[in-house]
Amino acid sequence: MAEFSPEEILKVLEARAVRYVVIGGFAGIIHGSPNGTSDVDITPEDGRDNLRRLSDALDELGANIRTVGEPAGVPFPHDGPSLGVVRLWNLTTKFGDLDISFEPSGTRGYQDLAARALRVRLPHVETTVAALSDVIRSKEAAGRLKDQLTLPTLRRILEEGNPT
Repeated sequence: MAEFSPEEILKVLEARAVRYVVIGGFAGIIHGSPNGTSDVDITPEDGRDNLRRLSDALDELGANIRTVGEPAGVPFPHDGPSLGVVRLWNLTTKFGDLDISFEPSGTRGYQDLAARALRVRLPHVETTVAALSDVIRSKEAAGRLKDQLTLPTLRRILEEGNPT
């Protein structure tokens, strides 16, 4: 299993000019949550050219389908059109796990999230992150136990007026 380096994943997406929004646990961390995560979740724009750039980025990242029985994942052929057919990808890369969700719970996808998303400078890369209210909305809609455990912290951060 690769060491988790989320900024390295984001650097490749940025270098390939992929249009995406960071969502999920890593978005929560960017907003100030102390809760850890073991993957980067993104919602990409699903236009043909963007999916081609995403496919190129996945090649550069050495992305494979994440499975329990294969720590290195299972290789899969992909191109822009094939990436858009499957609406949720759970991948492993040379920099850790990457999940791609075209329509996260409680959202209508990229356009919905991008409308309120923020450009944020991390120590080694600039990225686009979902608004904290959208991260909360998606986690509420998903209703998973892990989401329920992080929601009180995310709501507190939002109430305290964290600008991101």
